[in-house]
Amino acid sequence: MEEKILKFREKIKEKKLIDSMLALLQWDLETQTPKGGYKLLSEMIGELSLKSYNLTTSKEFITLVNELKENENGLDDMLKKEIELLIEEIDKVKVIPSEEYRAYSELTAKAQGVWEKAREDNDFKSFAPILEQIFYYNKKFIGYRNTGKSLYSVLLSDYEKGMDTERLDLFFKELKKDIVPLLREISRNKRDFKKKIEFNVSKEQQKFLSKDILKYIGFDLDRGLISESAHPFTLTVSKDDVRLTTRYFEDIPFSSIFSSIHEGGHGIYEQNVDEKLKDTILADGASMGVHESQSRFYENIVGRSKEFWIGYFGRAKKYYPDLENLTIDEIYKGINQVEPSLVRVEADELTYSLHIMIRYEIEKGIFSGEYQVENLPEIWREKMMEYLGVEPKTDSEGVLQDVHWSCGLIGYFPSYALGNVYSAQILSSMKKDFNVSGVLERGELSVIKDWLNSRIHRYGKLKSPEEIIQMVTGEGINPKYYIEYLKEKYRKIYN
Repeated sequence: MEEKILKFREKIKEKKLIDSMLALLQWDLETQTPKGGYKLLSEMIGELSLKSYNLTTSKEFITLVNELKENENGLDDMLKKEIELLIEEIDKVKVIPSEEYRAYSELTAKAQGVWEKAREDNDFKSFAPILEQIFYYNKKFIGYRNTGKSLYSVLLSDYEKGMDTERLDLFFKELKKDIVPLLREISRNKRDFKKKIEFNVSKEQQKFLSKDILKYIGFDLDRGLISESAHPFTLTVSKDDVRLTTRYFEDIPFSSIFSSIHEGGHGIYEQNVDEKLKDTILADGASMGVHESQSRFYENIVGRSKEFWIGYFGRAKKYYPDLENLTIDEIYKGINQVEPSLVRVEADELTYSLHIMIRYEIEKGIFSGEYQVENLPEIWREKMMEYLGVEPKTDSEGVLQDVHWSCGLIGYFPSYALGNVYSAQILSSMKKDFNVSGVLERGELSVIKDWLNSRIHRYGKLKSPEEIIQMVTGEGINPKYYIEYLKEKYRKIYN
């Protein structure tokens, strides 16, 4: 057994090295590769992806994993969990022909460059053919698994284990039931708080503040960095090399603040996985829903609170001098103005989930055959009008605004809504242990980070999302905390 475990560890090290190299290529692709370099980089990603595939599906590796599974009584909890997750991964991947796996890896690498140009040119037609292929491959790969469930439900479960369309339909229905009436209440009492926080700040000053605010919330810049990309994201090479991006608009200076805090939440999670998990496949977030709970917690519950700005105001003024003319209350109301908007990443907390529902319904419709990719701009506009009462004038501010589909992240979007709900449940539990408002006012963000680390971050994938949420909150996912949080916050802001 010791010999087999040693061989297993060698194979996992090899797998993690390949995955780290893929992560570096992905980083380069999304941050600095010149347009002329996309083709070669896509081929490199395809080649490395095939190496990872070949290792995972090799007879030697599968035999080794199965032998360890048969003798799991002699394994520690970490190794048992690794074997459990690897068997799931092998079952998903081994049914895909190797040439199709490689072709899809190259396709999604290439697609990001195509998406970026299409968005710049406001040209969905140039992106539609490659997006059609991405959806086609996803349907095909899920079909190979022959689970007997709907293809989209299987895909959803890959991001959040146990999730399916039936559960999500009920989940979104419950959110919509309370969010839409609250939005109507606020619309009847409309205010323009945002104009007071609309001033110009140079990109250079925004970059300085982004780094400062990351340090302030607890992201370790000695083990991470922040760069710029068309769409903000977090990428992990290892827990000691976590890379974030944001984007800067000189006339919307708070945009980079909240995308930096959001990605910082992801980054803090990755950096604080337990050291003992570092060389295992468990050194990652429990699920995308739990991961988004951390980014949404930091972005909204921390970053959009009045108490946070009481604590951070003095530091923020060094980079944004115009803040000197504002009160904390004006900043707080400005960053929390409720206003149906076109772009998801700029949306307020209240309307955000409606953006997610639109994407969920579109993905579900494509998988069911109700919608066709070529018709997405029109479908997108109709749903934006139905849910938010605003209509995109261009595809760039409509169907082309998100990078996710070009990366193959179909089924990911519901994770954001699940993360919002988890974050409010986490806040409710945190309040039982200490005065969250007081900690934020005093700028003691390490207290929050340490609490999250001890209950969530350190476990990585060692515990399932259900186990973590149950352990932290004493119950499963429950939207009532999020709905109560929204009602209390926004009724107070809007009197």
